[in-house]
Amino acid sequence: MPPENLRPAMERLKSQRRLIVNADDFGRSHSINEAVVRAHREGILTTASLMVNGEGFQEAVALARENPKLGVGLHLTLLCGTSTLSHKQIPGLVDLHGNFSNDPVRTGMRYFFARSLRAQLETEIKAQLDRFHSTGLTLDHVNSHLHLHLHPVVFKILMGLTEQCRIQRMRLTRDDLRLNVRLASGNWTYRLSHALIFGLLGGRARAALLQRKIAHTNVVFGLLQNARVDERFVSGLLKRLPLGDSELYSHPSLDHFRNEFDALISPGNKNLIRQLGIKLIRYQDL
Repeated sequence: MPPENLRPAMERLKSQRRLIVNADDFGRSHSINEAVVRAHREGILTTASLMVNGEGFQEAVALARENPKLGVGLHLTLLCGTSTLSHKQIPGLVDLHGNFSNDPVRTGMRYFFARSLRAQLETEIKAQLDRFHSTGLTLDHVNSHLHLHLHPVVFKILMGLTEQCRIQRMRLTRDDLRLNVRLASGNWTYRLSHALIFGLLGGRARAALLQRKIAHTNVVFGLLQNARVDERFVSGLLKRLPLGDSELYSHPSLDHFRNEFDALISPGNKNLIRQLGIKLIRYQDL
């Protein structure tokens, strides 16, 4: 139970609507970097998740330093990307050029059943966390590309690194299917399967996060949209946003996902946030 003097403040927070608006893939390309910074300066974006091995990594770090109110976390990458360590150091995880597999299902199965890979996974995960900390930026949160941080093996490794690598906040990827059905249509196979998979993984992970006092939001929106976080979806979500702390994540860029960038700088959505009294926060504000 919280101390008596903290209970009134905690009850007030529960009665508020607070929202983290996050951009994944920060550092992946110049187009994404530019979209992230503009969405933060001109729109509703509050945080971004940094790919420390992306081609735009150094530019992203420089932009983050120029925008200190932007919360920046680690977007751990263990598939569909490149590694921090060399093939010689983690031969079971990457090809000769340091590239992870692009097959999420096969990769997830290998990471689960091949016990010989676990030491390599831990070494690479720690290397990515170390590279983030080497930037001098505050670690606002940890999540991962395609939410692999909730994979049972990867999640266990991260829990073992919480103190050493100063992990205090993490995305607990659990979308609200019932609300999503009211806001969007189509793509049912993807939406239903991901709601089920991450409902199970998120439920399993929540107890460990609570035990270690790792802060997280009650719900994470964006998972079931799959690059369709457009202006209409965001406005509908804002009008139905539940009480407490939530995260909305997207993938803004100025080329591939322009619709998601436009949603974040929409004057209508900015006005809605003001009218509805929604408080925009970062993970470090939880």
